[in-house]
Amino acid sequence: MNRDELLFLTPRDVQELLTLDECIAAVEHAFRLHGEGNAAPPAVLGVHAPDGAFHIKAGLLALGATYFVAKVNGNFPENGNRFGLPTIQGLIVLCDGENGVPLAAMDSRDITALRTGAATAVAAKYLARRDSRTVTICGCGVQGRVQLTALSRVCGLKAAFACDQSDRVSLRFAQELESRLRIPVQPTGDLSAAIRQSDICVTCTPARQAVVGVDDLRPGIFIAAVGADNPHKLELEPALMARCKIVCDIVEQCAVIGDLHHALEAGAVSRSDVHAELGEIVAGKKPGRESNDEIIVFDSTGMALQDVAAAAAVYEKALQRGAGVRLNLSIGHSALP
Repeated sequence: MNRDELLFLTPRDVQELLTLDECIAAVEHAFRLHGEGNAAPPAVLGVHAPDGAFHIKAGLLALGATYFVAKVNGNFPENGNRFGLPTIQGLIVLCDGENGVPLAAMDSRDITALRTGAATAVAAKYLARRDSRTVTICGCGVQGRVQLTALSRVCGLKAAFACDQSDRVSLRFAQELESRLRIPVQPTGDLSAAIRQSDICVTCTPARQAVVGVDDLRPGIFIAAVGADNPHKLELEPALMARCKIVCDIVEQCAVIGDLHHALEAGAVSRSDVHAELGEIVAGKKPGRESNDEIIVFDSTGMALQDVAAAAAVYEKALQRGAGVRLNLSIGHSALP
């Protein structure tokens, strides 16, 4: 590409260029680089709005070429009911990490959804029991669909439970995912009972009060807490965190916006109680699961390096296929397709 051109990729482009399996591989590589100390610490900035929030996540990775990504996402949980819009909307800007040249701009929704599910899949690979067969998904929106699909790539799932505030939503989720994944998916309004029958539990809700507590735990379960991405969101009881081996995507970030944040504020745990960051486990610096009875929580707040890895994969494949629209950024020139 000409250095004066910016590649613009629509949501359809992103969907066609990035598969879930490719995203899982890219995200695992990003965690490994981070765990090895071969990536600069990513950054996050949050801004609250009356009915939602914006966050900016930025990171730099050497992936053959060096890429910088800044992602701006709006997260408005009531968008569907109020406006018929997605909960998450945003834009990713990809730049050359060696000279700062803007390379591409792309829709962030699918990348955010896929890379979040991919992180859970990577965490499950290292932290769930090898014989994990049953999963509970709490929160049956777009992210819940990606989470269950991603887990099916790394675990030999035999059954799933679907729980949501809306029975209609959980029923539709169950019908769709049962057909797609060819495993039984049972909608349920009894989250506690479902978790006690599960090997894995994923929470991907906008909850501000804990939805999973100490009494829901069973020996050996792996819990991926995905929903908390600002200081006001909470999915796990602080006392539950104190009973588990805690693994974070980024400790500093989880201590500010994750379920770890609430456990620290409640005095249930201290930072020294965090076992590891996921990257340290992927890189082999710290152990993952050490026994079948361990209860492990993955506090997943969304690491910007996941976005870099996924966006870079999209960009490189777009160049190979000639996808997207090229915009001329030269001074004195209009934007041209």
